[in-house]
Formats: sequence, structure tokens, C-alpha cells
Amino acid sequence: MTADLRHLRAFLAIADAGTVTHAAARLGVGQPTLSRRLSQLEDHLGVQLVDRSTHHLALTSEGRSFLDKAATAVAAVDDALDPARIRYWPVRLGHSWSALGRYTTPLLRRWKAAHPETPLELLRIDERMAGLLGGRTDAALVRGEIPDAAPVRRAWLLDETRVAAVPTGGELARAADTLTLDDLADETVVLNSVSGLTTLALWPAEHRPATTVRVANTDDWLGAIAAGGAVGVSTDATAELHHHPGVVYRPLAGAPPVPVHLVWRTGPGHPAVPELVRLARAVLPECARQPMPGR
Repeated sequence: MTADLRHLRAFLAIADAGTVTHAAARLGVGQPTLSRRLSQLEDHLGVQLVDRSTHHLALTSEGRSFLDKAATAVAAVDDALDPARIRYWPVRLGHSWSALGRYTTPLLRRWKAAHPETPLELLRIDERMAGLLGGRTDAALVRGEIPDAAPVRRAWLLDETRVAAVPTGGELARAADTLTLDDLADETVVLNSVSGLTTLALWPAEHRPATTVRVANTDDWLGAIAAGGAVGVSTDATAELHHHPGVVYRPLAGAPPVPVHLVWRTGPGHPAVPELVRLARAVLPECARQPMPGR
């Protein structure tokens, strides 16, 4: 058996989704088919790529090493065979929510002025790494800490402050200009379990919310809060870009800031990514004195 793109896509989907069930749904194939393709790829390579001993699958050390190669290969083939990209090569910048906040428009304008021949495509992909590991994007704006084992390079851009999101007209919206984690602990908290950062670990162990509602994207997160009876936690970028008549944002005291990184894969990639890193840092005054990452 010779491995082909189907096997690489199966491995990438499993690595990103963490379960065969979710990966199979994403690819539109049955679970037995997806499991068989993964086994065939492992047999072809002569190594185990995925540890199947737990419900949430994890990559082995060989799998982590192979991940970047597989993503790069699939992305290169997709780009080469896309008729819409035959005459130009856009840079695909992924984000899972809120892009670069207030700096999103300045970055897009600066890029268009400096590189009119190379479009910068801003893609919202509801995944923690915004499609980067699966080769769907060339670079990604990622919030929160990035595991050292991830096969990526990163440039810190800024730290965002956290905000509370509460229903318009509710008691918390009227209570104070600034809220605390304790103010939210007795409420139902909406958690974006796919690409969000907020977990119950944000609260002290002795006073954590007892009830939660889980959603899969920012739109549903906003809808659940606006409906009343629930609250959420995000960053000031969400407050700047996601206005909603049913949601009021309040500064959240006592919660740690959230780092925002520009992340790209190691190894071969789009040649314009270093320039994207430079321009992203140029529009951020917080980055002015920080050294550029190694290339």
C-alpha cells in the first residue's frame, strides 16, 4: 500500500480534532474508514503516530514530528491544484475569534498598500490553532499559551485584558463599571469549548461557577449571553469587534491578561510570512521595542 493524500488528511484531521468521531464528521467519512486510513499510514511509515489508549487521542513523539511534514505537503498540493490561485499566491491568516482586535484594520490596510500583488486573506476558523496545523492557513493569530511541543514558530504581539460579557439590562450590567471573578462565580458561564480560552480553572478552586453552557463558536457564545441567564469571559478585542445589542462588556478585575501570538509552521511555508510578522509588529506600539524573532 502506498500512502496518498487521503491518508495525510485523515491523520491531520485526527490530530486537530482529538477524536476519530469528530475527525470523521469533519471529513465526511465513516469512523471505520478514517481509522483504517490512519492504520495504513502508520503501517506505511513503520511507526505509531497516534496513541489510542485514551478517549481523547494524543500524538506520539513520531506523530508530532510527522505533523508539520504532513500539513506542509497537503497545503502545498491544495494550493497547487486550486484554479483560483493559479495567478497569485495569497497569504492566509487564520484566527478563531476577534482577529487582532483594534489593530486588524490597520494591519490589513498596511499590507494592501505594501503588497498589492499578494492578497492577505483573513480567515476565521473555529479551531484553537485556526487551521494552521492542518495546512488551511499560512499563519495564525493565536491567543493563550502555545505548547512548546507544537511544530510552530511564534512571535508575541501583545497582551489583552480580560472582560466580562453580561446580558444587557441584567443586574450585573447595572451593578458596577468593573466586575470581578467573584461577581460571576454564582452565574451560569458560557464556555467556548472549541476555540475559547476560558475554563473553570480561571476561578479560585473554592469559588467556581457551578453551572456552564458549552458552545462551539463566538456567535453562539454571544447568543447564549444575550438570551439572559448566563455570562461569559473574553478579552477586550472581543468587546471591540463583536458588538451585540443584547450583550454588555465590563472590565474584569483580578483576571490574568491573555497573550496574543502570530504563529506559523516550521519548515517550508509562504515566503511572505516573515514580512507579515514584521508588519503585524509594526502596527502594535507594544511591540516596538521587542526583538524580531529569528527566521
